[in-house]
Amino acid sequence: MKNTLIIGASGQIGKQFTKLMLNDGQKVSALVRDKSKLSDINNKNLHIIETDLTNDFSHAFKHCSDVVFVAGSGGSTGAEKTLLIDLGSACRAVDYAKASDVNHFVMVSSIGADTPIEGPEEMQPYLVAKHMADEHLIRSKLHYSVIRPGALTDDDAIGKFTHQRPCNDGDAKITRADVANALLYCVKNEAKKNIIIELFNGSEELADVFDQK
Repeated sequence: MKNTLIIGASGQIGKQFTKLMLNDGQKVSALVRDKSKLSDINNKNLHIIETDLTNDFSHAFKHCSDVVFVAGSGGSTGAEKTLLIDLGSACRAVDYAKASDVNHFVMVSSIGADTPIEGPEEMQPYLVAKHMADEHLIRSKLHYSVIRPGALTDDDAIGKFTHQRPCNDGDAKITRADVANALLYCVKNEAKKNIIIELFNGSEELADVFDQK
């Protein structure tokens, strides 16, 4: 059985994704800063690695076939923390994955990461960090999937998607639960590699949306 390393497994998307993986019978190594945030999950296929992403975390990649980077500095942090985590730690994760012969690296990015300077001024440090981390992954020669979700909501999963950016910015959103389901799809469908996809809630099945890329 392959082993997937989830970096940021206790976050708002990461924890939902971790549960989906385990419920699907997948083996998971969950990298978190505080293991108590996963104390409600009891599963024989879960291995928790407690460490800070600002430190060396290369040991977490041992025996991992796939990596999903879903960590983030959080919306309340400043530009410095954003650069440390969303850029620095993401790039180091790519380097560690390459050194460990990882098969597939899935990066959770953001809508607007393709043109970060065009984004709102207050979002530019975050978008620049995401853009540079995405580019570092693409240039690494690893097999990759870059997921760029729209504005995130805490609503229940809708289960319908689109990769077409809505004309109305207010509709350019997606539930965190649906992002977690998209990550599960990426890990399980190895043919979906070397793609960059924006993702929003829409009217199509997830498989059909990915088939269009």
